[in-house]
Amino acid sequence: MQLHCLPNIKIKAPLSTKPGIASGYKQLDLSQPQVMGILNVTPDSFSDGGQFNNIESAIRHCERMIQEGATIIDIGGESTRPNASPVSEEEECARVVPVVAAIRERFGDKLWLSIDTSSPTVIEQAVHAGADIWNDVRALTREGALEMAAKLDIPVVLMHMRGEPTTMNAKAHYQDVISEVLAELKVRIEAAQQAGVKAHNLIIDPGFGFAKEYEHHKRLLNHMSQLNQLQLPILFGVSRKRFLGQVLTHTGLGIFDDHMATDRDGVGMVAALLAVQQGASIIRTHNVRLSVEGLALWQQLSQ
Repeated sequence: MQLHCLPNIKIKAPLSTKPGIASGYKQLDLSQPQVMGILNVTPDSFSDGGQFNNIESAIRHCERMIQEGATIIDIGGESTRPNASPVSEEEECARVVPVVAAIRERFGDKLWLSIDTSSPTVIEQAVHAGADIWNDVRALTREGALEMAAKLDIPVVLMHMRGEPTTMNAKAHYQDVISEVLAELKVRIEAAQQAGVKAHNLIIDPGFGFAKEYEHHKRLLNHMSQLNQLQLPILFGVSRKRFLGQVLTHTGLGIFDDHMATDRDGVGMVAALLAVQQGASIIRTHNVRLSVEGLALWQQLSQ
């Protein structure tokens, strides 16, 4: 097997317009990378569907991620894996809002809670129950989303995607994935600001796993530092996604031919470190402990 060197990437701090984000009285320092633990309360998410879709199991998993070092918990009630079926707002609210309320009651106000939703109705109810961040894979494109983001005045993650989960794979065509992702994110940033969303509330996500193929992901990861020109905090979320599985199978080792999604956590941690070295502020992950361990080494070596 031929070995290749890792890209020569200089360590740098995120070039955000401020050293953190705020929600209510809380401030989250982004001068050092923060870990966002994934809590899917869905029956059909690609990696952990059905494992945490009741309040008791959700609280237990949340507690474990906090103990392992997560500062943000990202709660999702609708799967956005390729070809996932949409759910109604009523069903999504029923999945998400009671979990948000229970976690807030159990762990207090200092914990940051993010909601992975595109629905203005779901985020409004979740914020009333105690949520702090809106993580929108559709970048506020649904009807009423821009107005709701301005009204709630909370941090919002704008992720790059083309189409919907049912159509995005057919839209993964780029002449230059870096420049096109940048341009399309700029459009959503401008739309958000024109609607009244404050610049200091914006976070960007290049959208690994959404409307991109293997070669697009490689180029995007190798040149993520170019996203810093947008001067906003960057969220990096590649945890357990198909791209990581393709990295493993491209080794040519038969042991990876039938691997599980959880077997991608090691290579996912390495990818996260490459992203942090290029300015990523938030690492979204299923495996909080492994991410925290990798970041601990990076931080100690870069002191």
